[in-house]
Amino acid sequence: MVVSRIALDVMGGDRAPEAILDGALLSVSPRAKHRIEPSRLVLVGDKAVIEAGLASRGGNPGFDIVHASQVIGMGESPATALRAKPDSSISVSMALVKKGVVGAAVSMGNTGAMVGGATLLLGTLEGVKRPGIAVAANLTGKPVTILDMGANTAPKAQHLIQYGLMGAVYAKDCLGVENPRVGLLNIGEEEGKGTDLLKEAYPLFKASGQNFVGNIEGHDIFRQAADVVVTDGFTGNVVLKLMEGLSAFMLQLVLGELKSHGADWAGEALAHVKQRVDYAEYGGALLLGVQGIVVIGHGRSDATAVSNAIGQGARALDARVNDHIVAGLAEAGARA
Repeated sequence: MVVSRIALDVMGGDRAPEAILDGALLSVSPRAKHRIEPSRLVLVGDKAVIEAGLASRGGNPGFDIVHASQVIGMGESPATALRAKPDSSISVSMALVKKGVVGAAVSMGNTGAMVGGATLLLGTLEGVKRPGIAVAANLTGKPVTILDMGANTAPKAQHLIQYGLMGAVYAKDCLGVENPRVGLLNIGEEEGKGTDLLKEAYPLFKASGQNFVGNIEGHDIFRQAADVVVTDGFTGNVVLKLMEGLSAFMLQLVLGELKSHGADWAGEALAHVKQRVDYAEYGGALLLGVQGIVVIGHGRSDATAVSNAIGQGARALDARVNDHIVAGLAEAGARA
């Protein structure tokens, strides 16, 4: 089906276009974590650059290429860039989703431009108030999905309720978690804890019909206390960056200590641990609540991260995540 295809922004990201092309080729190889057929991938960007890059890598295995003459830089103002660069690789990718040429857009580029472009050009799903960025990480051997990671820094209580529902649909459809437990990130477990927003959201969660397990604290993320962790975009983004930075710091610290004591096997022994906390393994973040599937990758993504982000988009498309979100919201509305 045409809508099963995925647009990949080749020009976005700190390592573009090289790492993006390497990731595209990896995604269709037997080494991919979630392999897809080459015919599903549409490369978006400077056509001459893309063709030359593929030629230097052994040729085009069957990708379609759509030309985009402009690029939105990582440091540009999203709103200004989207207006000034209508033929950017991000805008063209979104237009392909809007026209039904592809079902998903994947980019390692400017996060704000991706969120703004998806919201403005694609619109939200029926019943969705505000989209949210969801990141899934396999920290303890079981995936945990955290949202919002930065799309909505000042949400209302109803937005948080929808984040819980959308996160649960994603966890079930794409991660295989049966009846996902939803927790509200707070400074304490008691119902009366936290900001006015969290106090207002708590009873709404209890009445929402979700598998709500109450408030959870930051350390509970690593204790399997919930499968879906709901928070505002400001807090979620801080949590994500802290997790990434602390995990890398601790790994380097432990590795250095082991090597200083003559442990030549240290790197190999910690490889599995590194795999669990490495952002490249989860590939990207899914922008839940917009028309079409949108995956936002890390700006520093290497080929592995790009390949996994493409696979993430393919899984969400194949699982019909958006259809299930709309159905879930309709059911919740009827219940209310």
